[in-house]
This record gives sequence, structure tokens and C-alpha cells, in this order.
Amino acid sequence: MKTIEKIRLSNFKKFEQFEVDFDSEMNILIGDNEAGKSSILTALDLALSGSRSKVDSAGIESLLNIDILARFFSEGARSVGKLPTMFVEIYLSDQGNPELNGKNNSLGKQCDGLRMVCAPMDEFGKEIADILAQPGENFPFEYYAVRFLTFADQPYSGYSKYIRHLLIDSSQINHEYATREYTKSMYGAHASALQKYKFQNEYRKHKTLFRTDILAELNDTLSDYKFTVRNNAKSNLETDLVITEGDIPIENKGKGKQCLIKTEFALKKNAGTYTLDAILLEEPENHLSHLNTKKLIQSIRESKTKQIFLATHSSLICTRLDLRKVVMLNSSSGIPLLLNGLSVGTADFFMKAPDNSVLEFILSKKVILVEGDAEFILMEAFYKKVTWGRTPEQDDVHVISVGGTSFKRYLELAKALEIKTAVIRDNDGDHQKNCIDSYSSFAGLGHVEVFADPSNARRTFEICMYEDNTAACDELFARGRKSLPVQDYMLKNKADAAFELLDKKEAVLATPPYIQKAIEWVRT
Repeated sequence: MKTIEKIRLSNFKKFEQFEVDFDSEMNILIGDNEAGKSSILTALDLALSGSRSKVDSAGIESLLNIDILARFFSEGARSVGKLPTMFVEIYLSDQGNPELNGKNNSLGKQCDGLRMVCAPMDEFGKEIADILAQPGENFPFEYYAVRFLTFADQPYSGYSKYIRHLLIDSSQINHEYATREYTKSMYGAHASALQKYKFQNEYRKHKTLFRTDILAELNDTLSDYKFTVRNNAKSNLETDLVITEGDIPIENKGKGKQCLIKTEFALKKNAGTYTLDAILLEEPENHLSHLNTKKLIQSIRESKTKQIFLATHSSLICTRLDLRKVVMLNSSSGIPLLLNGLSVGTADFFMKAPDNSVLEFILSKKVILVEGDAEFILMEAFYKKVTWGRTPEQDDVHVISVGGTSFKRYLELAKALEIKTAVIRDNDGDHQKNCIDSYSSFAGLGHVEVFADPSNARRTFEICMYEDNTAACDELFARGRKSLPVQDYMLKNKADAAFELLDKKEAVLATPPYIQKAIEWVRT
């Protein structure tokens, strides 16, 4: 199986310098907006394609890192020799191909690989110098050229196909060019070279027959001008092919169905000689219902013959496909974080657990974890009281309800990613055992703390709320009650009681002391 082991980027889009090692089967790219997920997929697509036209379509000006351009002008020395160079290096597993093997890479490493370099053209040095001498910040993008070289310093193009890949971008799912390129790629993956030559010849022959035999009926009635059909490089079998499901072209289906069909088709194992080695998926969850997202996940999990690179904002996808395959990208850093060190138990837990907020947690800087709906409903009101009117969002604090049994799973992520995390939980009648001893493996981290009421008598959130807000609770819940005490009512109707307190008594509610401490700690 041909696989991509590493990518190194220099001055490419948001990355001045970047590298990451890849898993041989699955790589799930997650991060905030503008963290670089799409940039990595774009880099892979351009370098693997060996296509100058793709680079020209993207535009050199959109590929060169804007910070390095700004620095070039700000430092003052506008010389041709100091113009920035951009490269994308793809390190491959051993292909047994001497055309790929060499040291033409930034690491000087003897290995297989591909290199895309974008640099000023030496032959236009005088023209470039004239542009740089002009006032203002006129950058000579037009004098940059792209080259595709193997690590053996051999040029390559799109015809080489050392790694056969396909990019599926759900945001372009209805774009005519993207659909045509997808169809062309899938046809190339499933048809052998002999079949393609044969089919193209037959297609051209039948076009000729249509012109001479069928259109003749009309053309014989015309004098100076005749009708014919296109029969050139821009109108051939590959441009005219469409993919169908149930005899319906997939471009006539809804966006969600198109996303699902295109991805499933690309993932299927090909019994023929040719197949795809790598599939790049850009937010495949777009346009998909929850059920179809689950179908897509199953298709991805069952694909064993292709290396997959997937950028997503979906907790469902990144957890069900295995958190240990996640590459975490931070918008303020060029250093990726890998979650391959997570325990098998935690990875399996998130695969099998009900829908969770793990991606929201991973992308957060500060988090308050609560174990129930009641605490979650009232937490923003508590936060505003403790902070004199500020909201959690203003302090970059996320409040997430995870259920008490999940705390340690999330804290393992917090430990790996150094996310400041406050756990707010019940002591369940034994503060020492449940809130101190149980979390001893996280003690001393500095960015993880567990907060619970120290009194074993105040074993749950509802008891604390009643004791700290007795008058408000009695006023709301005691009227007309014959048998069930107010505190017992609150314990049996946790979410409803919390919502009513928020709705009618928010202004007078007192925050339990352990929750106040948690809020004060997490925001510092």
C-alpha cells in the first residue's frame, strides 16, 4: 500500500514552517477556523497532482504566506536574493522506485518523496529588481514559477501519478468543474489504460457515425452550413461521462446525497488494476443528515485499502473514527498536536458513547465540565453573578455537560492538550473518595481542578441549591404540595426545577460556594 508518511510546508498559506507525521490509514484534521486544515489538504492535492494549471488556478498570491510577504517589505532590503520561496514536501513510504528516492528535500534525508517548489524565475532577475525598486509594496508574483520534482531531483507531472489521489470538497459539490474532475478521477481509478484507449476510440467512432449517418438526414437539406458534433480534446469520453445511481445522474440529486455517493464510491475497493491510494475529504459532513453522516462514517471505517485525510468540524466523525487518529491544529501555532497517545479505553469510550461534545472540548482554551442538565441550565446565571455581568463566552470559557461517568475521559484529553478544565460535580456523600482520591492521577497538573461541596451532607447540586436558596425554592415549589417535600421534589425533577429557578428567580439566586470557586479559578 502506497502511503504518505509526512508533509513539510514552508511559506505555504498560513504556515511559515510546518510538519506533521501521518498515520498510514486515517488522519483526522481538526481545529478552529483558519487553523490550516484546508491548507494541508490543498498542499497535498497540489503537490500530488503535479499540475501547474492547478497552481495557476489557485494563484501564487493566495498560496504564499502573507506574513513572510509583509516581513519582506518591512525589513527594507528589497533584493531579488531575499525573495521568499515556498515549498511542499511529501515524504512517502518506500515505493521501490528509484525515480522517487533521493535527498532533494529540506531534511537532506535519503527517502522517497515529492517536492513542489514555487520560487522566482532566475532568468527574469533584472525585471524583478526593477519591480522591487518601485515605491510601494508591489510584489512580483507574476515572475514566480512552480516546479514539481521527486526527491531524486527528477521532474514529474500529472501523468506520473506516483500517488493516485482524489480531493472531495463538499463546499464544491455542485460546482460543474469539480464534478467533472471527480468523474474523471474515478474513471481513471477504475479503468485500465487499455480500457481507456479502447473506450475512447469506440466513443470517437460512434460520434463519427452519428455525424455521417444520423445528422446527414438534416444536413442533406442544408446548403452552405452544416451541423456536426464536437470531437476534440475538450469534448471527449472523459468530459462527457457522468456517474449515475439508479439511472439518475448524481449531479441531479440533492447536495447531501451527492456528498454521500461521491465519498462512498471513492472509498469502495476497486477489483481492477488501478485504484486510489489516498482520499482527501474536506468537511464531508456538510449537507448530510445525522443518519447519512453515520452511514458515511461506516463507509470510511470499512475502507482498508486507501489512506484517508479528513478535515472536519464534527464531533461525531472525529470520535467514531478514533480520536487517536486526530491531528489537532491551533490557529495561533504552527505546531500540530497528535492524540495518538490517548489510551485505548478513552478512544473506545468516545467511539461508543452517545453523541458528545468532544470536539467542542478539544477546541476550547478553558472549560467548565458539569455532570447534569440542571447545572448546565443555571451555569451562565452563576457565571454572571460571580463575574459581575460577564458571560463565559467573553472569557473564552466553554460550559459542557458531560455526565459524571465521563469526567476522567475528558480529563485525559485536558491532560494531553493542556486545556484548563474545572470539573463541577456532586460529592455523592463521600467527598474524599469521589472528589479527591478518584482524581489523584490528575493532581498537580495545574490546569485541572475538581470542585465539589466539601460537606458530605450536601451530596448533590439540588441539596446545595435548596440550602443556599431556601426562600426562593419554597416560594416556587412548596405551594399546594401535600406529600413531597420541596427538596425531594427538586431531586426528582432536576432539570424542570432548575429551569423554573432560572426563569423566575435568577435575580435573587445565590451561587453555591464550590461553584463560585470553580468559576473564579477557571477564568484566571
